[in-house]
Amino acid sequence: VCAAAAGGSVVADLVARYALHVDRRDLAALAGLFTDDAVLVLPDPPERMGPVLVHRGWEEIARVMSSLEVFPVTMHALAGQVFDPGPEPGTATGSVACTACHLSERDGTVVNLAWHLRYADIYRRQGGAWRIARRELHLEWIETRPVRRWRGDSR
Repeated sequence: VCAAAAGGSVVADLVARYALHVDRRDLAALAGLFTDDAVLVLPDPPERMGPVLVHRGWEEIARVMSSLEVFPVTMHALAGQVFDPGPEPGTATGSVACTACHLSERDGTVVNLAWHLRYADIYRRQGGAWRIARRELHLEWIETRPVRRWRGDSR
């Protein structure tokens, strides 16, 4: 049974939980969304916008995701997603469009470093549930803009 036949909503929920757990910095819950042998491939911006940095397994994935701690707030907004049956039973593929906002302070001004990206995913059933087996992050473009007010603002 593929993700589409099993209900794309199950895989869509997996993708949404990834965004939620990243924004909450819940690395234990995030790790639970990946297969034991998962691979996360990230870009190295601004020089390399395509996926080039390979992280394998829960430990490495949690370690690289903890680097988001430098941002007081992130917001991953899912813009669209398409899921298809994978090449083998119990697998599926997905393309997920997302805008990832990262707030930080520069020279006394709060700025949003916005990544407009697409995830190229492979999902696999493991332990009776759909998990992310491979996720590649492809940056389409990056923009930086000032933020007028945010939840950490005491004004």
